[in-house]
Amino acid sequence: MKLPESRDTLRLAVVGHTNTGKTSLLRTLTRNPDFGQVQDNPGTTRHVEGARLAINGRQTVELYDTPGLEDGMGLLDYLDQLSPPSQRRDGPDRLAVFLDSPESQGRFEQEARVLRALTDCDAGLYVIDVRDPVLGKHRDELAILALCGRPILPILNFLHSPRQRTEEWRAALSRLGLHAAVEFDSVAPPLDGETQLYDKLALLLDTHAGLLGALKENVLEQRDLRRKDALRLIAELLVDVAALRLTCKPDEASVHAASETLRDQVRVRESTCVRALLERYNFRLEDFAQQSFPLQGERWGMDLFHPQALKDMGIHVGKGMAAGAAAGVTVDLFTAGLSLGAAALTGAIAGGLWQSANRLGKRVIGRVQGYREITVDDAVLRLLAVRQLALLEALQRRGHAALAPIVIDPLASTADLSVASPAGESDESRPELPYRIEGAAGNRLRSGKLPDALAEARSQPGWSSLSADFVEDSPRRDEVVRTLAKWLDY
Repeated sequence: MKLPESRDTLRLAVVGHTNTGKTSLLRTLTRNPDFGQVQDNPGTTRHVEGARLAINGRQTVELYDTPGLEDGMGLLDYLDQLSPPSQRRDGPDRLAVFLDSPESQGRFEQEARVLRALTDCDAGLYVIDVRDPVLGKHRDELAILALCGRPILPILNFLHSPRQRTEEWRAALSRLGLHAAVEFDSVAPPLDGETQLYDKLALLLDTHAGLLGALKENVLEQRDLRRKDALRLIAELLVDVAALRLTCKPDEASVHAASETLRDQVRVRESTCVRALLERYNFRLEDFAQQSFPLQGERWGMDLFHPQALKDMGIHVGKGMAAGAAAGVTVDLFTAGLSLGAAALTGAIAGGLWQSANRLGKRVIGRVQGYREITVDDAVLRLLAVRQLALLEALQRRGHAALAPIVIDPLASTADLSVASPAGESDESRPELPYRIEGAAGNRLRSGKLPDALAEARSQPGWSSLSADFVEDSPRRDEVVRTLAKWLDY
């Protein structure tokens, strides 16, 4: 991207009352969860801190986090004492008198830091906690900030709270002549939140419109790139799991042991994908609720291969799959060089596993003797896809100031996302997809259809990185992963 010529780097001061989310806004804009200090206590930021935004290595924007304004009413009275209205000083001159006074180093030291920072910048972002009522102190703060002679863009924060007073704040800002404002929740920002912010700034700062336009374009490009990378990570996971197969002797103990090994491998592989997604979006491992996935090797509350996990996640399995450990595996048979005329298997399959294998036909099973191949069932692949896409959706909508961990709730279902029920099953018992996964991928996951790419992966054990026979340099596998990533996009 070619950047437009600009006279200066754009400098923005982030200002506002104490504990309105100024540092939180900077964390989200810079995608840096470690910037500054975020606590649910007033006055956490006590000095001015800076951060930079760059495009192609060129610094474009400097952001300054300032202390909270705590005594705007008292300061406004003091300013009137220093510069009575009869003297007819303009705003910057009135502030200059104040900044030279002893009180700027004493009682109003914190406010003085804010005003110096804003005076040195091109504009200010005034962060508002819309959960707060509009009070006289807020109006006084805005009156004082206006004396700096810099454009002010209000940022309406914490919009998702049931206690929000957004319309009340918009009306109050209009009465003060501030008709342009941006709704930007630093904990859960809208997907277009940043672009809206830069569009509004460009209206206030036409001399920097070209730079802000380039920054907006870069934000969109980076967002698209992160999503494409994330979908490829998910596609890699699904190909690895679909291609994975373990062989074992046909006795019950061997099948059980192989099934447990398969499950453990899939859990570890899923955990690796989760970590990679968190890293790609610059979140930390502790930002994700560990009970939702098998992180750190511990077992989690709802087992991936348990029938109830599949049901809660809206993945339909046939009645023959409903017993015990069989919900997680499909039994494929191969002769291992033996003829179909070999003696029939007896006692090799029991309980739910027999019900799963029964889909292949008792007549065929009765004629085949040999080792077993254990692979992951289609329902589990669909479950993996649903969970990773749900996590991706959460990461895209999460601000880097969020303190509560991400929780993927399998019970948060919506009625319009139900999976088609088999013949004879009532609508009341129909399972539902728990997340609003829309578009082509969502429709296919709801219907139970898996892409041809995964069907092909099932026939290629060498495509699974979990296998000892993994072929690292496989152009066809790479092509299938790219195709699957596009299939998952919605």
